[in-house]
Amino acid sequence: MSNDHSTDYNKDSLTLTGAVAMGTGVMIGAGIFALTGQVAELAQEWFPLAFLVAAIIAGFSAYSYVKLSNAYPSAGGIAMFLEKAYGKGTMTAVCALLMYFSMVINESLVARTFGTYTLQLFDVGKDSWLVPALGVGVLIFAFIVNVSGNKFIQSFSFVMAFIKIGGLALLAAGGLYASGFNFESISVAPEETSFTGFLGAVALGILAYKGFTTITNSGGEIKDPHKNVGRAIIISIAICVAVYMLVTFAVGGNLSISEIVQAKDYALAEAARPAYGQWGLWLTVGFAIVATVSGLIASVFAVSRMLAMLTDMKLVPHSHFGMSGSVQRHTLIYTIVLAMLLTIFFDLSRIASLGAIFYIIMDIAIHWGVLKHLRKEIDANPAIVITAIILDVIVLAAFLWVKAQSDMLVIWASIAGLVFIVVGERIFLKHYKEKLSV
Repeated sequence: MSNDHSTDYNKDSLTLTGAVAMGTGVMIGAGIFALTGQVAELAQEWFPLAFLVAAIIAGFSAYSYVKLSNAYPSAGGIAMFLEKAYGKGTMTAVCALLMYFSMVINESLVARTFGTYTLQLFDVGKDSWLVPALGVGVLIFAFIVNVSGNKFIQSFSFVMAFIKIGGLALLAAGGLYASGFNFESISVAPEETSFTGFLGAVALGILAYKGFTTITNSGGEIKDPHKNVGRAIIISIAICVAVYMLVTFAVGGNLSISEIVQAKDYALAEAARPAYGQWGLWLTVGFAIVATVSGLIASVFAVSRMLAMLTDMKLVPHSHFGMSGSVQRHTLIYTIVLAMLLTIFFDLSRIASLGAIFYIIMDIAIHWGVLKHLRKEIDANPAIVITAIILDVIVLAAFLWVKAQSDMLVIWASIAGLVFIVVGERIFLKHYKEKLSV
C-alpha cells in the first residue's frame, strides 16, 4: 500500500444520476425510517405537515448551497463554502466541524436504525445490545464499500436508491389502500399539538432532508459540477418530498398517534402490517436495511472528504497514527470509528436531537456568510437568504425550548460539544500559527 499521505480525488468520477442517488440515499436512509415516530411524538396529528414544512425550509436552505455549488464546486463542499465566506480561521473551522459532527451523528442514527429494524425479524427487544452491535457491523460494511472506489459506490448507490424508493412507494400505496384512505390519526385541527412541539418536530424533520448537503461535498468529483451539483440537490429534495408525503399518509392511515409513538423507532414496520400482514413486516425491514446501508455508504463517502479538505486547509489537527495511505483514507477511518462510538453509547432520540442542533447552527452560518460576504459574487437573492435564516432561527429556538422542558441532557451535551469545538479550534489554530512563525 502506498505511503503517499496526500488527498486523492477522482475528477468526473460521479455522474448527475450518481449524485442524486447518493443524496436520496442519505436522506431516505435517515429520514423516513429513523424519524417518523419521533416527529409524530412531537407534532401529533400534524406529523405529515411537519415533514412538509421541513421540506419548505430545506428548500430555502438549498438555495444558498445551489448558488455556492455552482460558483465553487469542490470535494470539500461546505468547508470550502465557509472558507470563501469567512477565510481560513476559527469561524470556518468551527462551523465546518459542526457540519462534520452532525453528519457523523446522523450516521450513528442510521446505524442504530438498521439494528432496530433488523431485530423486528426476530423476537428481540429494541433495547437489546444487538442494536448497537448490528449498527457497528453495518458501519464496518460501509467502510469496506467506501474503499472500493467511486464507480462501485455510484453503481451501488443507484441500485439501492431505485430499490428503496420503488419499495417504499409500493408499501405506501398498499397502506393507503388498506386504510381506505381514512386518515384518522391526521387532523387539520389537532387537539394535543402545541406550536412549539410542532416546530420541534419540524427541526427533526429537517434532518430528513439535510442529506442534500452530502452532494456538495462531492462537487470536485461530479461531472460538469457548475451545473450538476445544483441540479442534483434540487432533484434529490423533490424525490424525497414525494416519498415522505406518501409514506407519512400511509402510516397515518393505518396507525393511531399512540401506536406510532409506541412503535417509534420502527413505525413503518408496524404500519405495513394492516396491508400486508407478516409479509409487510418482512418487506419493510428489507427496505429499511437497503435504505440505511446505502445511506451510510453515501454519507461516509461525503463526510470523510470534507474532513480531508479541512485537513488540507490546515484547519483541523491530523495524525497518521502510523497508517499508510492517503489523508482521505485516514479521515474515512476516523469517521467510522467516531460513528461507532456514538452508535454504542447514544439512543436514537438523543442522537437525532444533537444532530439537528449542530446542523441548524451550521446552516445559519452558511446563510449569514452568503448574505454578508458572498451574495454579489454568487448573485444570490438576499430576500431568500434572509428568509432561510429567519426560518432556521425560529425552528432552532422552538426545538431548544422543547428539549429544555423534556431532556436537558441534550442541551448540556450540545453546549459541551460547542465549547469543545470552539476552544479546541482556537488552541489548534493558535499553535499552528505560532509553529509557522518559528
